[in-house]
Amino acid sequence: MRIFIDKQSPKAFHALRQTAEAVRTVAAEAGLDRTAVELINLRVSQINGCAYCLDTHTRAALRAGESTQRLGVLAAWRDTEVFSPTERAALALAEATTDPTDAVAQETAYEAARQVLTDDQISAAIWVAVTINAFNRVSIMSKHPVRANRDAPGGKSGAPLSDG
Repeated sequence: MRIFIDKQSPKAFHALRQTAEAVRTVAAEAGLDRTAVELINLRVSQINGCAYCLDTHTRAALRAGESTQRLGVLAAWRDTEVFSPTERAALALAEATTDPTDAVAQETAYEAARQVLTDDQISAAIWVAVTINAFNRVSIMSKHPVRANRDAPGGKSGAPLSDG
């Protein structure tokens, strides 16, 4: 049994949640809509393999109006034409932020972002990726469970433990 570090150290987790709130505000002020933020959250969570955050942010993306088609092809976003240039640039930055050891991908993503995003949007996209990477680590190391949703076929009720 793992320790839920968000519950064990609530002051630290509260600070992380406050950071996430500030980052959402920065993103909105920069002109990144909630669906773009959720796409970043989901793509980073896919890369990190964080089931809890994938569950949380899939539901958030759907509430924000994201389509199931785009959610379904997000892992292969480069091979589709369903994402806008802004979203594509933000996704590339998110991936580069998640794997900062790939200097070539980082430079390529940054150069592409410069073509379509403002400085504020670049900063916001990177902050969203940094923040969800932190939440991914909290949930992965705590082994936050993903419970079946009551609305899903054959699902059972299960409330989330924290905001991933």
